[in-house]
Amino acid sequence: MKTITVFLVDDHHIVRAGIKELINNMENFQVIGEAENGEELFIKLKLHQPDILILDISLPGESGIEITKDIMLSYPETKIMILSMYTNEDFIFNSIKAGAKGYLPKNTSKRELNNALLAIAKGGEYFSEPISNIILKSYIKKVREDETLLKEEKTETLSCRETEVLKLFAEGNSNKEISNKLYISIRTVESHKNHIMQKLHIKSTVDLIKFAIKNKIISI
Repeated sequence: MKTITVFLVDDHHIVRAGIKELINNMENFQVIGEAENGEELFIKLKLHQPDILILDISLPGESGIEITKDIMLSYPETKIMILSMYTNEDFIFNSIKAGAKGYLPKNTSKRELNNALLAIAKGGEYFSEPISNIILKSYIKKVREDETLLKEEKTETLSCRETEVLKLFAEGNSNKEISNKLYISIRTVESHKNHIMQKLHIKSTVDLIKFAIKNKIISI
C-alpha cells in the first residue's frame, strides 16, 4: 500500500502536534502539512495536495463545513474527515452534505483514527459509533414524522360524512346498519366506501379497518 498523505487543519497547535504524532506512527500514513485556518490551508494546498484532509469545525474565519464545500469545488479528489469536539446533529449532517467522508469526535482512540483513515483512503466512509447512533436516531425520527404526516394527510382527504361511514364500518356495522344510522341509502353507503378506498389507495376492507385503527378513527 502506498503512503497516504494527510493534511491537518486545527487552530490549536498542541492538538495538531498530538494528531500529527499519532498519524506519523501509523503504517502507510504521513502528515505532509498543517494549517490553523482556511486561508492558510488554501495557500499551502497550492504546493501540497493531500489524499486526506482532517478538519476541525470550529476555526477562525471560515468554519470547517464551509471549507469542506470549498475543497469539494477546488480539489474534489481530496477526501475530508471531520475531527471535532462538536457532535450535534446539525454539524454532522451539514458536514456530510458538504462532502465529508468521515466524522470523529476528538476523544477518539488512536485505533479508531487509524481505522477511519484506512476506510476513507480506500474510498469508503467512516463515522464513529456515537456519530452513527446520532445519524440513525435522526433517520428513525424523520421516518416516523413522515409516517405521521402521511397519515394526517390521508385523514384530511376524507369528508366528514366519509369519516363517519369509515368509523361505523370499522366498528363492524353492515351497510344496512350504516344506512339506518346515518339516514342515507345503502347505495350511498357503498358509494362512500368506494370513494374512501380510492382516496386512501386501499384495496381491501381489512386494510380499511387497519387504517381506521392506526389513525385513531376507532379505538380498540
